[in-house]
Amino acid sequence: MAKLSKDDIQLKLSHVFGWQLDGNSIYKEFNFKDFKESLNFINKVGDEAEKMDHHPDINLHSYNKVKLVLSTHSEGGLTNKDFKLAEIINNF
Repeated sequence: MAKLSKDDIQLKLSHVFGWQLDGNSIYKEFNFKDFKESLNFINKVGDEAEKMDHHPDINLHSYNKVKLVLSTHSEGGLTNKDFKLAEIINNF
């Protein structure tokens, strides 16, 4: 999987609502009703990540907030895989 150029990143970023660029990764914060809803979301993300063999950094904080960070570590930056997973997550 090839690392994306800055122009490609900006274009793809415009198609994944709510995701923001931070260095060599993209991230998004999600807010839920309660702790259980947050955990259910994390499990759904985990299931999709396993299918893709592409695993985000997941931070559950304040009992109902989940921050996801996507990057392809083996490529040292963002690839199509990151944006594909972001699209899937946005469609939950």
